[in-house]
Amino acid sequence: MDWRRIDFDWNHVRAFLVTADEGSYSAAARALGIAQPTIGRQVAALEAQLKVSLFERAGRGVALTPTGLELVEHVRRMSEAAAQVSRVAAGKATSIEGPLCLTASELVASALLPPLVAKLHALHPGLELEVVASNASQDLKAREADIAIRNFQPTEPDLFARKLGDRAAHLYATPKYLRTLGARVTRESLSRATFVGFDRADTFRLGLNAALGLTLTKANFPLLSTTQSVQWALVREGACIGITMSDVGDADPSVRRVMKELPGVPIPMWLVTHRDVKTSRRVRVVADFLAKALTIPARAG
Repeated sequence: MDWRRIDFDWNHVRAFLVTADEGSYSAAARALGIAQPTIGRQVAALEAQLKVSLFERAGRGVALTPTGLELVEHVRRMSEAAAQVSRVAAGKATSIEGPLCLTASELVASALLPPLVAKLHALHPGLELEVVASNASQDLKAREADIAIRNFQPTEPDLFARKLGDRAAHLYATPKYLRTLGARVTRESLSRATFVGFDRADTFRLGLNAALGLTLTKANFPLLSTTQSVQWALVREGACIGITMSDVGDADPSVRRVMKELPGVPIPMWLVTHRDVKTSRRVRVVADFLAKALTIPARAG
């Protein structure tokens, strides 16, 4: 390899990639936190170095030229390699200090993680712990988070996952609401009940029917919210029946399980990190702590 021919300025390459992704110099400048003229100069410098045109004007933004289209995926791989270098370098740290981002679903982040984060802070006050509550999967490969608690096993080869077990979720409602269903709640009376769902898709409803032997229809779900805290507030208000983990529902004195003879719906839990940071002492210590605290027997709940 002729190393003398490889003299890219990474700032110029990064400016090109971010502009391609954002669609304009102004948007790229905002994404990188630098001035728009700087972005323009960096892209122009890369074009001059490569002796090609990478962008052409498209309305208020820019569009890739055919040459730009050909180069952008190569540059994207360079960006991924740079991120990997950063991850490996971060893994060399030996002190339990510095920033670390945990991400989990809204329910897990609000109900299970706070006491654990408090203990971690007491044990390692040098840690700067950020908890991202999101029902969308954060991208560990792009370093949007260091550790993720997920309800599914990831398939990406760059990720390392530990199964923590299955938590059980049950139906809950207030005693006042349950009295509207009759003296004794049955599967038949549940077919007339009001439930809160996540969206208008049938996935959740059909899953409940299959798991619990119910015959719920779309008419049973007049209340919808993608936000789990809103769902639970509606349940506690006595407006409907909802489902949540037994860790949350059993601890709330305002509600009770609906038909205790119904089986729990298993909620798998996985702890996920990027393989490149598994040697980071900071990430490893926190991941091991969380795994020990959250691991449960397979049939718990």
